[in-house]
Amino acid sequence: ARVGSLAWNSHILSSGSRDSTIINHDVRIQDHHVSTLQGHQQEVCGLTWSPDGTTLASGGNDNLLCLWDASSTGARTQQPRFTMNQHQAAVKALAWSPHERNCLASGGGTADRTIKFWNTSNGALLNSIDTGSQVCSLVWSKTEKEILSSHGFSQNQLCLWSYPSMAKVKELTGHTARVLHMAPSPNGTSIVSAAAD
Repeated sequence: ARVGSLAWNSHILSSGSRDSTIINHDVRIQDHHVSTLQGHQQEVCGLTWSPDGTTLASGGNDNLLCLWDASSTGARTQQPRFTMNQHQAAVKALAWSPHERNCLASGGGTADRTIKFWNTSNGALLNSIDTGSQVCSLVWSKTEKEILSSHGFSQNQLCLWSYPSMAKVKELTGHTARVLHMAPSPNGTSIVSAAAD
C-alpha cells in the first residue's frame, strides 16, 4: 500500500505504509529489505530517527506512538520497545529535541490537538499542551529552546513555543488550509511551510 512517511538513519531508509508496517531498507545492498516493524494497526503517518540513530519513533492513524530500537533492525520482524496510547487522534507530527537527549515531541490530530513531550528512555509522558488545533508538523529550533508547530483545523496557523514553559511566543497566519509540512533552512534561521492551500 502507499508509503506515507520516510526517515533516514545513515544507510537505512525506513518507510511507513498504509498497510500499518514499517520496512527498513539498507540502500547499500541489492536485497535491501532488512527488517519489518509491526506495532501499528492502521497507516503509519509519521516517522523520525533520533539524532544519535538509536531509536525510531513512529506515529499512526491508530493514535499510537511507538519507539523502536535500532540495534534490533537486523531481525526480520520486530515489536516496539514502547507503545504510547495517550493521543486521542492520529500522530503525524514527530520531532526529537536537539537540546535534550531522549526528548521527543509528538502532535495529535483534530480530536486530540495536543503536543506531548516524552522521555524516550523510559516511555514517560513529561508534558502535554492543548494547542486548540490539529497538530500537523513539529520542528525544533537548533539555536533556541523553542519548538514550532503547524496546524490544521481550525486556524491553519504556525505557532512558536518557548520550551519547556510552552508559552506561545508568536502565531503566524496566512495559510487557508492545513499546514502539512515544515522544513528548516540549513542554518536553522528560516522555515518553509507547505499547506493544502
